[in-house]
Amino acid sequence: MNNITQRTLAGSVFVFLVIASLWYGDVTTVILFGIFTIFGLIEFYQLFNQHESIKVSWKFATAVGFLIFSILSASFMEWIPLIFIFFLFPILFLNMLIELWKKEDQPIYNIAIQMLGIVYIVFPFYLMVELNKQSSHDFPRAIGMFLLIWTNDTFAFLTGKFFGKTKLFERISPKKTWEGTIGGGLLTILVAILLAFFYNDKQDLGFWIGAAIIVVPCAVLGDLLESLFKRNLNIKDSGKFLPGHGGILDRFDAAIFTVPFYYCWSLFYSYYYNSITLFDF
Repeated sequence: MNNITQRTLAGSVFVFLVIASLWYGDVTTVILFGIFTIFGLIEFYQLFNQHESIKVSWKFATAVGFLIFSILSASFMEWIPLIFIFFLFPILFLNMLIELWKKEDQPIYNIAIQMLGIVYIVFPFYLMVELNKQSSHDFPRAIGMFLLIWTNDTFAFLTGKFFGKTKLFERISPKKTWEGTIGGGLLTILVAILLAFFYNDKQDLGFWIGAAIIVVPCAVLGDLLESLFKRNLNIKDSGKFLPGHGGILDRFDAAIFTVPFYYCWSLFYSYYYNSITLFDF
């Protein structure tokens, strides 16, 4: 199987799984994104396997991270009492005590990397689950976020390939260009407008245009951030989860950085729109 066919098949299966889980319901979303969280944590902590100073137990760190994801998801899905959320604070503090027994040379580095994995992997994947749960629209906003990210990524690549000349951030990602970034951004805004009209969601046209404006820079910065991690550690791909595409972090780098901003925009817009509607009424 040649590389293009492999990439196409793996990418198609990945897109289908993400959209199907978000569309089908909360349980499938929690299960699939819980799996993504596990593999994402494993990949992140194994990036430092060959590092001279940082020594993090990827098994222990992944278990702690997944426990936090599970408590967050189960609490907000109302599968367990919401009060369990407060157990996260002692878990995070107890998590740092492992360094007392490891006797490593750089315990502060180890703690910092382990906590970074939770912030960078666990919370964004949880927000994707929560975003899907909170969506009260016919077209889930979580799916919309991924469609906008994929649109931006695809058309930025195509535009950059045919018209790209001016490097965007050559030190981190030599292939990215301003022409590609602008082309991807314009097409993403167009798709956002089409989403609103296609689903007869004209009252949320402002939301989708704002979402596109947020997604475009966040997706690019998320890609650059992960490239910075890999370049600093001299690693090409974060893993081999998807044949021809790399690992979970390679596929979700844009979404991981985008979802906190997109989630806040979704909350703000819903609050603002409902307030205006109530005031007018």
